[in-house]
Amino acid sequence: MIAHVSGVVAEKLEGEVIVDVNGVGYRVRVSESCLAGLPPRGEKVLLRTYTHVREDALDLYGFATEEEEAVFRELIGVKNVGPRAAQNILSGIKPRELAVAVAGGDVTRLTRVPGVGKKTAERLVVELKEKLATLARAGAPRPGKPRGGLLEQLEQALLGLGYRPQQAAQAVDAVADGAEGRSLDDLLRDALKRFRG
Repeated sequence: MIAHVSGVVAEKLEGEVIVDVNGVGYRVRVSESCLAGLPPRGEKVLLRTYTHVREDALDLYGFATEEEEAVFRELIGVKNVGPRAAQNILSGIKPRELAVAVAGGDVTRLTRVPGVGKKTAERLVVELKEKLATLARAGAPRPGKPRGGLLEQLEQALLGLGYRPQQAAQAVDAVADGAEGRSLDDLLRDALKRFRG
């Protein structure tokens, strides 16, 4: 099993990225949200991966975060949801939003995800409600923690430096919990470290 791929972004395609690892190009299938958050061509990237072996193919599925990979693995455990379907689901809804919808039994929200019909949505709720409960609690809106002030300034600073909106939002989310009492410079330094790592 290939646990991760670390190299340089060689090419971005629809639903895929080619990562050059010391001269070898690995074609990795990724969700649209993961693809949008990847660095530009020629820059370093590390993707967590799931290796799917079939009789006629060996496919790599990539994830920017541990959370996305964990939800993918739960999705493929659901009857009639294969790796491609799971990746399509994650292209249409963020992992935490999916967990909140599943935990709340929100079949209507789930059927708005492209490729998810009513039966599949109901199956996701039944089979994943318990498994995604912890993530659902983390994804539920937290009172008293609105994004504004310093965190909004941080996001604007990252956008000003040329990062994509999704990259900026993910970096802000990553440093948000320890933001209280810190300066914008400190937070920006921490956020930028996440892109270099």
